[in-house]
Amino acid sequence: MNKKDLKEFLDTKVEQYNHPKFIESDPIQIPHQFSKKEDIEISGFLAATIAWGNRKSIINNANKMMNFIDQSPHDFIINHEESDLEKLLPFVHRTFNGNDFIQFIKSLKHIYTKHDGLESVFSKSSEEKNLQNAIHNFKNVFFEIDHLERTKKHVSDPFKNSAAKRINMYLRWMVRQDNNGVDFGIWKRISPALLSCPLDVHSGNVARKLKLLKRKQNDGKAVLELDIALRKLDSRDPVKYDFALFGLGVFEGF
Repeated sequence: MNKKDLKEFLDTKVEQYNHPKFIESDPIQIPHQFSKKEDIEISGFLAATIAWGNRKSIINNANKMMNFIDQSPHDFIINHEESDLEKLLPFVHRTFNGNDFIQFIKSLKHIYTKHDGLESVFSKSSEEKNLQNAIHNFKNVFFEIDHLERTKKHVSDPFKNSAAKRINMYLRWMVRQDNNGVDFGIWKRISPALLSCPLDVHSGNVARKLKLLKRKQNDGKAVLELDIALRKLDSRDPVKYDFALFGLGVFEGF
């Protein structure tokens, strides 16, 4: 496939999957339950954090998270007392447990009370090329308060060659200007041109078959390689192709 044919093929697939129906089976449905900006970004961050494994289980457990925090993410983050945190202890999703959940609530409170919120932290260190540095600095801010060492593994760091799939997915949700009502585009301080594809087994395999990616591992270096290829197809909205790669891999077994 030449570049023109490849772009046409992928654009068609973006149109097919970047559609409100996509929300029904995706963790992005969690932040779609809210209308307040802070509720959307906090619920989205928590849902994205546990977005690995079976999708049905991810969605069920993310809904449980929202129930634990009284369906009011921002209010709970800001106004919780120590006794409110104890009720989070039974939560578990794979290796993310109640202690991790409590740590996340404390770190998010720190971000909203001391750093003007999630958008502010991510946008402060966004560079001209990509958001790798922004993600790395976000992790530093997230854990600058007293924290459990075990919880650090639940926030990826591209500087350690992680693909940071879940954070890149979350940033797509918040930043990408989407005319079809899937991604929110509520963060205006970061350009969608800087977004990276949330690279996983499915999108990685499809990208290799389409010769968009040569690297065999789904790691930080592969993300940067895929960035270059996707930006050649659309420099302003490269991560829209996540819908095509994901849809082809998960729904079509491409």
